Amino acid sequence: MVIMTTWFCSRAWFSHVGEFDEGGQGVPEDLLYFYEHLRKGSGVFFMDQSLLLYRYHPQATTNSFLETTIWTHRVRFLEEWVLQGWASFTIWNAGKQGRRLCCSLTAASWSKVGQAPLSLASRVPIGLPEMLPCAPPVAAFCDMDENKIRTGVYCYEDAQERPKPRVHILHFRGAQLPFIICVKLDLTGRELEDNLRSRHLQEGRDFLHFS
Repeated sequence: MVIMTTWFCSRAWFSHVGEFDEGGQGVPEDLLYFYEHLRKGSGVFFMDQSLLLYRYHPQATTNSFLETTIWTHRVRFLEEWVLQGWASFTIWNAGKQGRRLCCSLTAASWSKVGQAPLSLASRVPIGLPEMLPCAPPVAAFCDMDENKIRTGVYCYEDAQERPKPRVHILHFRGAQLPFIICVKLDLTGRELEDNLRSRHLQEGRDFLHFS
């Protein structure tokens, strides 16, 4: 996970990657440039030193970026950079952010989402084949909230499809790897981090953060 902060590169590398996308107001050119930087085969290194002081004001260009625009670019790059290389995956978080990611995926990514292990499928109130309509395929959620797990299923009420897609919710200990984790760090009293360690999971191989 890379938290968007100040980053810099050499002039030669900048020229190699190419120019910023000057498509107009509301285009997140720095984010798009960063993605192109990764596509060119480079990475990032952390420097634990303050090199720049920001000056923020209400008319800053940053305020012209719509959150939905940023979200769409992030999801599409996640699909391009990560999900196309995974045969299947599970979304960790049966709450708001996890459901939002699930509903933002393209059909190609929907077809890769994790399936419930047979030992856990019996916990779902409705038979698994009936819960997962063929179009579109439905993601599996996992969570550590017993109340969400106890419900067994989330119904996507805003969907236009009939029957409405239903998503089964599993306990994280029995869910299939890898995970896309849609939980903000440092908001669970380190419980999330402890649960990841309890399964001996490695970031980048077994899970990625997307929050």
